[in-house]
Amino acid sequence: MATCDNGNRLMIDSGHNATTNWRPGTHLRSLGALMLQTLVITNYDEDHVSGLPNLLNSVFVEWLLRNPTVGAADLFALKSEDGMGSGIQALSGVIPAFSPSSSPAPPFPDLYWHAFWNPYPAFTTEENDLSLVLYLALNGVTFLFPGDLERKGWLNLLTTNANFRNCVRRVDVLIASHHGRDTGVCRELFDVYGCRPQLVVISDDYHQYDTQKTTQYYASKASGIKGFRFDGDRTVLTTRSDGDLTFTVTSRLNCIVN
Repeated sequence: MATCDNGNRLMIDSGHNATTNWRPGTHLRSLGALMLQTLVITNYDEDHVSGLPNLLNSVFVEWLLRNPTVGAADLFALKSEDGMGSGIQALSGVIPAFSPSSSPAPPFPDLYWHAFWNPYPAFTTEENDLSLVLYLALNGVTFLFPGDLERKGWLNLLTTNANFRNCVRRVDVLIASHHGRDTGVCRELFDVYGCRPQLVVISDDYHQYDTQKTTQYYASKASGIKGFRFDGDRTVLTTRSDGDLTFTVTSRLNCIVN
């Protein structure tokens, strides 16, 4: 979640933690918030929205950003075959209320964002390639959140969208796609299109799959940061090993990661 100086908040996805019972709406209320200015949904899988009912019952969500080519009926059709969780059901129910033209995006001082997506129904064989990719620049420090995008989806965006190619070349912090699984790796992103992050963050809980063992690969593509929690240089951080991560950004030259 990004919190700006004016108090506006942008939350990326709305999953919950079954182990600790952390839930997004309860967390926001604990901060004294009654409103979430922008909710970004990067992927249409239950783990990205499992806390959405709690969020909607706790605070008012002003603006929703997602892949807009997937309508409520499309989402229902895509997910009903394998069963719909409560988060996806809640999302499909509120999509009609958030028309992209219904209201302007809330203001976020010193934060620039751009969203990219592959169009439905052109990408139907792998739902992960319908992920919304969010590029954020906060006081000049740049982040890329690709959801669960897989190689085919990466390559389509890279080969067809010049703005996307420009953004990936400027990324400082890359959130590894698909929770660090190798299906989210696109080697061309680094080797052909020049993505050179300082840091890669893998958001995962524990090694559920052998395909999640990509830490060494991502480490080879990052230049590293110094002084993380006074432990020296790091190229890859994982929520599994490093816990909650907080980025405090006051300028391009002053970004502290704790």
